[in-house]
Amino acid sequence: MSRTSAPAPVDQQVGASLSHGLKQRHLSMIALGGVIGAGLFVGSGAGIAAAGPSIVVAYAISGLLVMLVMRMLGEMSAANPASGSFSVHAERAIGPWAGFTAGWAFWFLLCVAVGLEGIGAAKIMTGWLPGTPEWAWVALFMLVFCGTNLAAVKNFGEFEFWFAALKVGAIALFLGIGVLAILGILPGTDAPGTANLTGEGGFMPNGSEGLVVGLLASVFAYGGLETVTIAAAESEHPVQGVAKAVRTAMWRIALFYIGSMAVIVTLVPWGDPKVVEKGPYVATLDHLGIPGAGQIMNMVVLVALLSAMNANVYGASRMACSLVARGQGPKALGKVFGGVPRTAVLVSSVFGFLCVLLSYWRPNDVFMWLLNMIGAVILVVWFFIAVSQLLLRRQLERESPEKLVVKMWLYPGLTWAALVGMAAVFVLMAREPDTRTQLYYTGGLTLALAVAGYVRQVAASRKG
Repeated sequence: MSRTSAPAPVDQQVGASLSHGLKQRHLSMIALGGVIGAGLFVGSGAGIAAAGPSIVVAYAISGLLVMLVMRMLGEMSAANPASGSFSVHAERAIGPWAGFTAGWAFWFLLCVAVGLEGIGAAKIMTGWLPGTPEWAWVALFMLVFCGTNLAAVKNFGEFEFWFAALKVGAIALFLGIGVLAILGILPGTDAPGTANLTGEGGFMPNGSEGLVVGLLASVFAYGGLETVTIAAAESEHPVQGVAKAVRTAMWRIALFYIGSMAVIVTLVPWGDPKVVEKGPYVATLDHLGIPGAGQIMNMVVLVALLSAMNANVYGASRMACSLVARGQGPKALGKVFGGVPRTAVLVSSVFGFLCVLLSYWRPNDVFMWLLNMIGAVILVVWFFIAVSQLLLRRQLERESPEKLVVKMWLYPGLTWAALVGMAAVFVLMAREPDTRTQLYYTGGLTLALAVAGYVRQVAASRKG
Protein backbone atom coordinates (compact mmCIF):
# COMPACT_ATOMS: atom_id res chain seq x y z
CA MET A 1 0.00 0.00 0.00
CA SER A 2 1.56 3.32 -1.03
CA ARG A 3 1.96 6.32 1.23
CA THR A 4 -0.13 8.41 -1.15
CA SER A 5 -3.17 6.19 -1.01
CA ALA A 6 -3.17 4.75 2.51
CA PRO A 7 -4.65 7.58 4.60
CA ALA A 8 -7.57 8.44 2.33
CA PRO A 9 -10.03 5.69 3.31
CA VAL A 10 -9.42 6.34 7.02
CA ASP A 11 -10.25 10.03 6.81
CA GLN A 12 -13.27 9.25 4.66
CA GLN A 13 -14.49 7.05 7.50
CA VAL A 14 -13.96 9.96 9.90
CA GLY A 15 -15.95 12.24 7.61
CA ALA A 16 -18.75 9.69 7.45
CA SER A 17 -18.97 9.42 11.25
CA LEU A 18 -19.06 13.20 11.74
CA SER A 19 -22.27 15.16 11.31
CA HIS A 20 -22.98 16.93 7.99
CA GLY A 21 -24.99 19.83 9.38
CA LEU A 22 -23.11 22.76 7.81
CA LYS A 23 -24.85 24.54 4.94
CA GLN A 24 -23.28 26.55 2.12
CA ARG A 25 -24.13 29.85 3.84
CA HIS A 26 -22.23 28.61 6.93
CA LEU A 27 -19.16 27.74 4.87
CA SER A 28 -19.19 31.04 3.01
CA MET A 29 -19.32 33.05 6.23
CA ILE A 30 -16.73 30.86 7.96
CA ALA A 31 -14.42 31.54 5.01
CA LEU A 32 -15.08 35.29 5.17
CA GLY A 33 -15.21 35.77 8.92
CA GLY A 34 -12.64 33.22 10.07
CA VAL A 35 -9.72 35.43 9.09
CA ILE A 36 -11.23 38.71 10.33
CA GLY A 37 -10.12 38.94 13.94
CA ALA A 38 -8.52 41.19 16.52
CA GLY A 39 -5.27 40.97 14.54
CA LEU A 40 -6.91 43.17 11.90
CA PHE A 41 -9.01 45.40 14.14
CA VAL A 42 -6.30 46.13 16.73
CA GLY A 43 -2.98 44.45 15.88
CA SER A 44 -2.63 46.15 12.49
CA GLY A 45 -1.88 49.39 14.35
CA ALA A 46 1.68 48.22 15.09
CA GLY A 47 2.20 47.47 11.39
CA ILE A 48 1.01 50.96 10.42
CA ALA A 49 3.30 52.54 13.02
CA ALA A 50 6.27 50.67 11.53
CA ALA A 51 5.53 50.89 7.80
CA GLY A 52 3.50 54.10 7.56
CA PRO A 53 1.37 54.38 4.40
CA SER A 54 3.39 51.57 2.79
CA ILE A 55 1.43 49.16 5.01
CA VAL A 56 -0.94 49.00 2.02
CA VAL A 57 1.87 47.45 -0.05
CA ALA A 58 2.73 45.07 2.81
CA TYR A 59 -0.86 43.80 3.02
CA ALA A 60 -1.06 43.51 -0.76
CA ILE A 61 2.09 41.36 -0.92
CA SER A 62 1.08 39.09 1.96
CA GLY A 63 -2.49 38.98 0.64
CA LEU A 64 -1.22 37.69 -2.69
CA LEU A 65 0.72 34.95 -0.90
CA VAL A 66 -2.37 33.97 1.10
CA MET A 67 -4.50 33.85 -2.05
CA LEU A 68 -2.01 31.43 -3.63
CA VAL A 69 -1.96 29.24 -0.51
CA MET A 70 -5.74 29.14 -0.32
CA ARG A 71 -6.02 28.30 -4.01
CA MET A 72 -3.65 25.36 -3.49
CA LEU A 73 -5.53 24.21 -0.41
CA GLY A 74 -8.84 24.65 -2.20
CA GLU A 75 -7.64 22.46 -5.08
CA MET A 76 -6.65 19.61 -2.75
CA SER A 77 -9.67 19.93 -0.45
CA ALA A 78 -12.18 19.99 -3.32
CA ALA A 79 -10.54 16.90 -4.80
CA ASN A 80 -10.42 15.05 -1.45
CA PRO A 81 -12.51 16.71 1.32
CA ALA A 82 -11.11 15.66 4.69
CA SER A 83 -11.68 16.71 8.29
CA GLY A 84 -7.90 16.85 8.68
CA SER A 85 -7.53 19.15 5.65
CA PHE A 86 -3.87 20.01 4.95
CA SER A 87 -2.65 17.40 7.46
CA VAL A 88 -4.28 14.66 5.38
CA HIS A 89 -2.94 16.15 2.16
CA ALA A 90 0.59 16.33 3.61
CA GLU A 91 0.35 12.70 4.72
CA ARG A 92 -0.79 11.58 1.28
CA ALA A 93 1.84 13.60 -0.56
CA ILE A 94 4.93 13.48 1.67
CA GLY A 95 4.37 10.78 4.28
CA PRO A 96 2.78 10.14 7.70
CA TRP A 97 5.47 12.16 9.51
CA ALA A 98 4.47 15.29 7.56
CA GLY A 99 0.77 14.87 8.35
CA PHE A 100 1.66 14.36 12.01
CA THR A 101 3.86 17.48 12.10
CA ALA A 102 1.47 19.82 10.28
CA GLY A 103 -1.61 18.55 12.14
CA TRP A 104 -0.33 18.69 15.72
CA ALA A 105 1.48 22.00 15.14
CA PHE A 106 -1.80 23.50 13.93
CA TRP A 107 -3.71 21.94 16.87
CA PHE A 108 -1.19 23.50 19.28
CA LEU A 109 -1.52 26.87 17.53
CA LEU A 110 -5.33 26.85 17.76
CA CYS A 111 -5.40 25.84 21.44
CA VAL A 112 -2.96 28.59 22.48
CA ALA A 113 -4.90 31.05 20.31
CA VAL A 114 -8.12 30.13 22.15
CA GLY A 115 -6.44 31.19 25.39
CA LEU A 116 -5.17 34.45 23.90
CA GLU A 117 -8.58 35.35 22.50
CA GLY A 118 -10.23 34.55 25.83
CA ILE A 119 -7.83 36.91 27.61
CA GLY A 120 -8.49 39.68 25.08
CA ALA A 121 -12.27 39.30 25.33
CA ALA A 122 -12.08 39.31 29.14
CA LYS A 123 -10.11 42.59 29.14
CA ILE A 124 -12.88 44.25 27.12
CA MET A 125 -15.53 42.97 29.55
CA THR A 126 -13.62 44.17 32.61
CA GLY A 127 -13.28 47.57 30.92
CA TRP A 128 -17.07 47.73 30.69
CA LEU A 129 -17.63 46.19 34.14
CA PRO A 130 -14.72 47.28 36.38
CA GLY A 131 -14.11 45.10 39.40
CA THR A 132 -15.13 41.84 37.74
CA PRO A 133 -12.28 39.29 37.56
CA GLU A 134 -10.82 38.52 34.14
CA TRP A 135 -10.52 34.79 34.87
CA ALA A 136 -14.29 34.57 35.50
CA TRP A 137 -15.06 36.01 32.06
CA VAL A 138 -12.56 33.67 30.41
CA ALA A 139 -14.14 30.71 32.23
CA LEU A 140 -17.61 31.81 31.08
CA PHE A 141 -16.53 32.17 27.45
CA MET A 142 -14.76 28.80 27.54
CA LEU A 143 -17.86 27.11 28.95
CA VAL A 144 -20.12 28.69 26.34
CA PHE A 145 -18.01 27.71 23.34
CA CYS A 146 -17.06 24.34 24.70
CA GLY A 147 -20.81 23.70 25.11
CA THR A 148 -21.55 25.03 21.64
CA ASN A 149 -18.99 22.70 20.08
CA LEU A 150 -20.15 19.71 22.14
CA ALA A 151 -23.61 20.08 20.61
CA ALA A 152 -24.50 19.52 16.96
CA VAL A 153 -22.16 21.03 14.38
CA LYS A 154 -25.00 23.15 13.00
CA ASN A 155 -24.90 25.13 16.27
CA PHE A 156 -21.25 25.99 15.61
CA GLY A 157 -22.22 26.94 12.06
CA GLU A 158 -25.01 29.25 13.22
CA PHE A 159 -22.80 30.99 15.78
CA GLU A 160 -20.08 31.53 13.19
CA PHE A 161 -22.56 32.68 10.56
CA TRP A 162 -23.89 35.52 12.71
CA PHE A 163 -20.52 36.39 14.23
CA ALA A 164 -18.95 36.58 10.78
CA ALA A 165 -21.91 38.52 9.36
CA LEU A 166 -21.48 41.18 12.06
CA LYS A 167 -17.71 41.46 11.43
CA VAL A 168 -18.13 41.63 7.67
CA GLY A 169 -20.93 44.18 8.05
CA ALA A 170 -18.80 46.34 10.37
CA ILE A 171 -15.88 46.41 7.92
CA ALA A 172 -18.18 47.09 4.95
CA LEU A 173 -19.72 50.02 6.86
CA PHE A 174 -16.26 51.28 7.83
CA LEU A 175 -15.11 51.14 4.19
CA GLY A 176 -18.24 52.97 3.06
CA ILE A 177 -17.79 55.76 5.62
CA GLY A 178 -14.08 55.96 4.80
CA VAL A 179 -14.61 56.32 1.06
CA LEU A 180 -17.19 59.08 1.64
CA ALA A 181 -14.72 60.90 3.90
CA ILE A 182 -11.88 60.55 1.36
CA LEU A 183 -14.12 62.02 -1.32
CA GLY A 184 -15.15 64.84 1.02
CA ILE A 185 -18.82 63.81 0.84
CA LEU A 186 -19.19 62.83 4.52
CA PRO A 187 -20.78 65.74 6.45
CA GLY A 188 -18.30 67.71 8.52
CA THR A 189 -15.21 66.37 6.73
CA ASP A 190 -12.87 67.69 4.07
CA ALA A 191 -11.19 65.50 1.47
CA PRO A 192 -7.65 64.77 2.78
CA GLY A 193 -6.14 64.26 -0.66
CA THR A 194 -2.68 62.68 -0.49
CA ALA A 195 -1.42 64.70 2.48
CA ASN A 196 -1.29 61.72 4.86
CA LEU A 197 0.13 59.40 2.19
CA THR A 198 3.06 61.58 1.20
CA GLY A 199 3.56 63.78 4.26
CA GLU A 200 5.42 62.95 7.49
CA GLY A 201 8.35 61.23 5.82
CA GLY A 202 6.69 60.11 2.60
CA PHE A 203 5.04 56.86 1.58
CA MET A 204 7.81 54.74 3.20
CA PRO A 205 8.83 56.90 6.17
CA ASN A 206 10.91 54.17 7.83
CA GLY A 207 12.35 52.81 4.62
CA SER A 208 12.53 49.15 3.68
CA GLU A 209 13.04 48.09 7.32
CA GLY A 210 9.66 49.54 8.27
CA LEU A 211 8.06 47.84 5.28
CA VAL A 212 9.55 44.49 6.37
CA VAL A 213 8.09 44.86 9.88
CA GLY A 214 4.71 45.73 8.40
CA LEU A 215 4.95 42.78 6.00
CA LEU A 216 5.62 40.32 8.82
CA ALA A 217 2.72 41.73 10.86
CA SER A 218 0.38 41.43 7.89
CA VAL A 219 1.35 37.83 7.06
CA PHE A 220 0.22 36.55 10.44
CA ALA A 221 -2.93 38.67 10.42
CA TYR A 222 -4.25 36.51 7.56
CA GLY A 223 -4.12 33.25 9.54
CA GLY A 224 -7.49 31.52 10.04
CA LEU A 225 -8.66 30.87 6.50
CA GLU A 226 -7.65 27.21 6.75
CA THR A 227 -10.63 26.42 9.01
CA VAL A 228 -13.06 26.54 6.09
CA THR A 229 -11.45 23.48 4.47
CA ILE A 230 -11.73 21.61 7.78
CA ALA A 231 -15.40 22.57 8.09
CA ALA A 232 -16.11 21.56 4.48
CA ALA A 233 -15.89 17.88 5.44
CA GLU A 234 -19.00 18.37 7.61
CA SER A 235 -21.03 20.25 5.03
CA GLU A 236 -23.97 18.93 3.00
CA HIS A 237 -21.98 19.01 -0.26
CA PRO A 238 -18.26 19.02 0.65
CA VAL A 239 -16.78 19.29 -2.85
CA GLN A 240 -19.05 22.07 -4.11
CA GLY A 241 -18.98 23.78 -0.72
CA VAL A 242 -15.23 24.17 -0.39
CA ALA A 243 -14.84 25.11 -4.05
CA LYS A 244 -17.36 27.95 -3.81
CA ALA A 245 -16.15 29.14 -0.39
CA VAL A 246 -12.52 29.37 -1.49
CA ARG A 247 -13.35 31.11 -4.77
CA THR A 248 -15.56 33.79 -3.24
CA ALA A 249 -13.60 34.40 -0.05
CA MET A 250 -10.17 35.23 -1.42
CA TRP A 251 -10.90 38.47 -3.29
CA ARG A 252 -13.35 39.68 -0.64
CA ILE A 253 -10.83 39.25 2.15
CA ALA A 254 -8.16 40.98 0.07
CA LEU A 255 -10.62 43.86 -0.41
CA PHE A 256 -11.39 44.06 3.31
CA TYR A 257 -7.75 43.98 4.43
CA ILE A 258 -6.06 46.05 1.75
CA GLY A 259 -9.06 48.38 1.43
CA SER A 260 -9.14 49.00 5.18
CA MET A 261 -5.46 49.82 5.34
CA ALA A 262 -5.78 52.20 2.38
CA VAL A 263 -8.71 54.04 4.00
CA ILE A 264 -6.96 54.31 7.38
CA VAL A 265 -3.60 55.70 6.16
CA THR A 266 -5.36 58.09 3.77
CA LEU A 267 -7.54 59.59 6.51
CA VAL A 268 -5.29 59.48 9.60
CA PRO A 269 -1.62 60.52 9.95
CA TRP A 270 0.29 57.25 10.34
CA GLY A 271 2.29 58.65 13.27
CA ASP A 272 -0.81 59.41 15.36
CA PRO A 273 -0.25 57.54 18.68
CA LYS A 274 -3.96 56.69 18.83
CA VAL A 275 -3.45 54.30 15.89
CA VAL A 276 -1.55 51.98 18.24
CA GLU A 277 -3.20 52.91 21.54
CA LYS A 278 -6.82 52.57 20.44
CA GLY A 279 -6.43 50.55 17.28
CA PRO A 280 -6.53 51.95 13.72
CA TYR A 281 -10.29 51.55 13.22
CA VAL A 282 -11.21 53.40 16.42
CA ALA A 283 -8.58 56.06 15.69
CA THR A 284 -10.06 56.63 12.22
CA LEU A 285 -13.65 56.88 13.45
CA ASP A 286 -12.56 59.23 16.26
CA HIS A 287 -10.67 61.35 13.70
CA LEU A 288 -13.89 61.64 11.66
CA GLY A 289 -15.87 62.62 14.76
CA ILE A 290 -18.15 59.56 14.72
CA PRO A 291 -19.89 59.53 18.14
CA GLY A 292 -19.37 56.46 20.31
CA ALA A 293 -16.77 55.06 17.91
CA GLY A 294 -14.64 53.53 20.64
CA GLN A 295 -17.44 51.53 22.21
CA ILE A 296 -18.84 50.47 18.85
CA MET A 297 -15.48 49.10 17.74
CA ASN A 298 -14.88 47.48 21.14
CA MET A 299 -18.10 45.57 20.62
CA VAL A 300 -16.99 44.50 17.14
CA VAL A 301 -13.57 43.43 18.49
CA LEU A 302 -15.30 41.45 21.25
CA VAL A 303 -17.40 39.65 18.64
CA ALA A 304 -14.25 39.01 16.57
CA LEU A 305 -12.50 37.47 19.57
CA LEU A 306 -15.47 35.31 20.54
CA SER A 307 -15.88 34.19 16.94
CA ALA A 308 -12.20 33.20 16.78
CA MET A 309 -12.52 31.26 20.07
CA ASN A 310 -15.51 29.37 18.69
CA ALA A 311 -13.81 28.59 15.37
CA ASN A 312 -10.52 27.57 16.96
CA VAL A 313 -12.11 25.12 19.41
CA TYR A 314 -13.94 23.63 16.43
CA GLY A 315 -10.84 23.47 14.21
CA ALA A 316 -8.64 22.01 16.96
CA SER A 317 -11.13 19.27 17.83
CA ARG A 318 -11.60 18.20 14.19
CA MET A 319 -7.87 18.19 13.51
CA ALA A 320 -7.25 16.07 16.62
CA CYS A 321 -10.04 13.66 15.65
CA SER A 322 -8.63 13.23 12.16
CA LEU A 323 -5.07 12.68 13.45
CA VAL A 324 -6.22 10.01 15.91
CA ALA A 325 -8.27 8.23 13.24
CA ARG A 326 -5.09 7.98 11.16
CA GLY A 327 -3.15 6.47 14.06
CA GLN A 328 -1.37 9.73 14.89
CA GLY A 329 -2.53 10.23 18.49
CA PRO A 330 -4.26 8.73 21.56
CA LYS A 331 -7.37 6.77 20.55
CA ALA A 332 -9.58 8.33 23.24
CA LEU A 333 -9.43 11.69 21.44
CA GLY A 334 -11.00 10.24 18.32
CA LYS A 335 -14.29 9.02 19.78
CA VAL A 336 -17.34 10.50 18.07
CA PHE A 337 -20.68 10.85 19.87
CA GLY A 338 -23.74 11.92 17.92
CA GLY A 339 -21.60 13.11 15.02
CA VAL A 340 -19.36 15.26 17.30
CA PRO A 341 -15.82 14.40 18.56
CA ARG A 342 -16.70 15.44 22.10
CA THR A 343 -13.55 14.17 23.81
CA ALA A 344 -11.41 16.17 21.39
CA VAL A 345 -13.57 19.26 22.02
CA LEU A 346 -13.11 18.91 25.79
CA VAL A 347 -9.35 18.32 25.61
CA SER A 348 -8.83 21.23 23.20
CA SER A 349 -10.89 23.53 25.45
CA VAL A 350 -9.04 22.43 28.61
CA PHE A 351 -5.68 23.04 26.95
CA GLY A 352 -6.88 26.49 25.90
CA PHE A 353 -7.99 27.29 29.44
CA LEU A 354 -4.64 26.01 30.77
CA CYS A 355 -2.91 28.56 28.54
CA VAL A 356 -5.03 31.28 30.19
CA LEU A 357 -4.00 30.11 33.66
CA LEU A 358 -0.34 30.12 32.60
CA SER A 359 -0.72 33.75 31.53
CA TYR A 360 -1.53 34.56 35.17
CA TRP A 361 0.85 32.13 36.90
CA ARG A 362 3.94 32.44 34.67
CA PRO A 363 3.41 35.44 32.35
CA ASN A 364 7.11 36.17 31.81
CA ASP A 365 8.47 32.70 31.06
CA VAL A 366 6.10 29.79 30.39
CA PHE A 367 3.37 31.85 28.69
CA MET A 368 5.89 33.80 26.57
CA TRP A 369 7.49 30.48 25.69
CA LEU A 370 4.12 29.27 24.38
CA LEU A 371 3.57 32.48 22.42
CA ASN A 372 6.98 32.24 20.78
CA MET A 373 6.40 28.61 19.83
CA ILE A 374 3.27 29.46 17.82
CA GLY A 375 4.78 32.61 16.30
CA ALA A 376 5.53 31.13 12.87
CA VAL A 377 3.42 27.94 12.90
CA ILE A 378 1.06 29.27 10.23
CA LEU A 379 4.04 29.67 7.86
CA VAL A 380 5.05 26.06 8.54
CA VAL A 381 1.50 24.94 7.68
CA TRP A 382 1.54 26.99 4.46
CA PHE A 383 4.86 25.38 3.51
CA PHE A 384 3.37 21.89 3.89
CA ILE A 385 0.33 22.97 1.86
CA ALA A 386 2.48 24.19 -1.04
CA VAL A 387 4.73 21.13 -1.13
CA SER A 388 1.71 18.80 -0.88
CA GLN A 389 -0.05 20.53 -3.77
CA LEU A 390 3.09 20.40 -5.88
CA LEU A 391 3.17 16.61 -5.49
CA LEU A 392 -0.53 15.74 -5.43
CA ARG A 393 -1.44 17.75 -8.52
CA ARG A 394 0.64 15.42 -10.71
CA GLN A 395 -1.03 12.40 -9.14
CA LEU A 396 -4.52 13.86 -9.65
CA GLU A 397 -3.86 14.73 -13.29
CA ARG A 398 -2.65 11.19 -13.86
CA GLU A 399 -5.22 9.19 -11.87
CA SER A 400 -8.35 11.35 -11.27
CA PRO A 401 -8.41 14.47 -13.46
CA GLU A 402 -12.18 14.76 -12.97
CA LYS A 403 -11.55 15.67 -9.30
CA LEU A 404 -9.78 18.91 -10.23
CA VAL A 405 -12.84 21.07 -9.57
CA VAL A 406 -10.59 23.91 -8.36
CA LYS A 407 -7.24 24.33 -10.12
CA MET A 408 -4.16 26.17 -8.94
CA TRP A 409 -3.34 29.00 -11.32
CA LEU A 410 -0.34 28.56 -13.67
CA TYR A 411 0.77 25.33 -12.01
CA PRO A 412 3.58 24.65 -11.13
CA GLY A 413 5.01 28.16 -11.59
CA LEU A 414 2.88 29.95 -9.00
CA THR A 415 3.29 27.11 -6.51
CA TRP A 416 7.05 27.53 -6.71
CA ALA A 417 6.61 31.31 -6.47
CA ALA A 418 4.60 30.84 -3.25
CA LEU A 419 7.34 28.61 -1.80
CA VAL A 420 9.96 31.26 -2.64
CA GLY A 421 7.73 33.87 -0.97
CA MET A 422 7.49 31.77 2.20
CA ALA A 423 11.25 31.26 2.25
CA ALA A 424 11.68 35.03 1.92
CA VAL A 425 9.40 35.60 4.93
CA PHE A 426 11.44 33.10 6.97
CA VAL A 427 14.62 34.99 6.03
CA LEU A 428 13.04 38.33 6.96
CA MET A 429 11.96 36.88 10.32
CA ALA A 430 15.52 35.74 10.98
CA ARG A 431 16.76 39.30 10.32
CA GLU A 432 14.40 40.99 12.80
CA PRO A 433 15.26 40.63 16.53
CA ASP A 434 11.58 40.52 17.62
CA THR A 435 10.63 37.76 15.19
CA ARG A 436 13.92 35.85 15.28
CA THR A 437 13.06 34.40 18.68
CA GLN A 438 9.66 33.24 17.41
CA LEU A 439 11.34 31.61 14.41
CA TYR A 440 13.72 29.67 16.65
CA TYR A 441 11.00 28.49 19.03
CA THR A 442 8.65 27.51 16.20
CA GLY A 443 11.54 25.74 14.50
CA GLY A 444 12.19 23.78 17.68
CA LEU A 445 8.52 22.76 17.98
CA THR A 446 8.38 21.76 14.30
CA LEU A 447 11.60 19.74 14.55
CA ALA A 448 10.40 17.93 17.68
CA LEU A 449 7.09 17.03 16.03
CA ALA A 450 8.83 15.94 12.82
CA VAL A 451 11.18 13.63 14.72
CA ALA A 452 8.29 12.18 16.74
CA GLY A 453 6.26 11.70 13.57
CA TYR A 454 9.14 10.03 11.76
CA VAL A 455 9.80 7.66 14.69
CA ARG A 456 6.11 6.69 14.69
CA GLN A 457 6.20 6.21 10.92
CA VAL A 458 9.22 3.88 11.12
CA ALA A 459 7.68 1.93 14.01
CA ALA A 460 4.40 1.53 12.11
CA SER A 461 6.18 0.33 8.95
CA ARG A 462 8.08 -2.31 10.96
CA LYS A 463 4.84 -3.58 12.50
CA GLY A 464 3.22 -3.68 9.06
